[in-house]
Amino acid sequence: MRLGFAAVLLGLGLVAWALVRTQSIDVKSLARRNPERTALMRQRQREAAAHGRCYREARAWVPYSQVSPHLRRAVLVAEDDAFFSHDGLDWNEIRESARHDLRTGRLARGGSTITQQLAKNLWLGTARTPMRKLEELFLAVRLERALSKKRIFELYLNVIEWGDGVYGCEAAARRWFGTSAAALDARQSVRLAAVIINPRRYSPIEPPRRIERRIRTIASRLKRRGDLSEADWRIVLGLPPLPDTSWWGAAPDTTAVPQDVTPPDTATAPPPAEAAPPDSAPPP
Repeated sequence: MRLGFAAVLLGLGLVAWALVRTQSIDVKSLARRNPERTALMRQRQREAAAHGRCYREARAWVPYSQVSPHLRRAVLVAEDDAFFSHDGLDWNEIRESARHDLRTGRLARGGSTITQQLAKNLWLGTARTPMRKLEELFLAVRLERALSKKRIFELYLNVIEWGDGVYGCEAAARRWFGTSAAALDARQSVRLAAVIINPRRYSPIEPPRRIERRIRTIASRLKRRGDLSEADWRIVLGLPPLPDTSWWGAAPDTTAVPQDVTPPDTATAPPPAEAAPPDSAPPP
């Protein structure tokens, strides 16, 4: 009994402390300004210095309107399909994550929404502790109250990690495909969305088997909901295009009037008209 009571008190203390720690963070100003550097960027710089590695950042901000619709849809399907309908927290995923973590005895399962991932990237880093998870939840709620869904998604697409030292969709598009975020096609977009789970380990250029499975899943979901055409779906999966039956498979046109190729009857043909005299030619 005493042990259970102590656990409850400890839990309440963690919640209270996480709430206090997150209250001082300025969330509302993100409605007007773009963040300079994030907690994750600073963490990666410290990690590189600790291992004696050179650290370079590639990042460039682009507005929401200059992000390919293919990429926006693929990222939603891959990371948070219910983003525009929840309040920043997906309680079904939170319950599943909690059950999994209790069974394994460690904080391992994901389940974070796009809003939670944004909070983690901006202010918390990648540490997996109960305190950090609580702070992530509180910050996600504050982000949802202070910003529009579109602004949250715009921030997310511009700050998340997409490779070693690569942050945001514009830098990712240029690093991996030599193009802009606005020009990404369906195949490139699905590949970028598929590697978000571990962008420093997996490459969208040479995806391993796990990422190939994710690519198939994302593409199939997009196709089912009408966000990916049959042709684009086949391109994304590397399948050959369907044969074009537009000319050889069509029925012959029986309504066309055939041309008369019979030579004229010269016996009954009218005589040629006489040439007009020179002074009766029409005016130019």
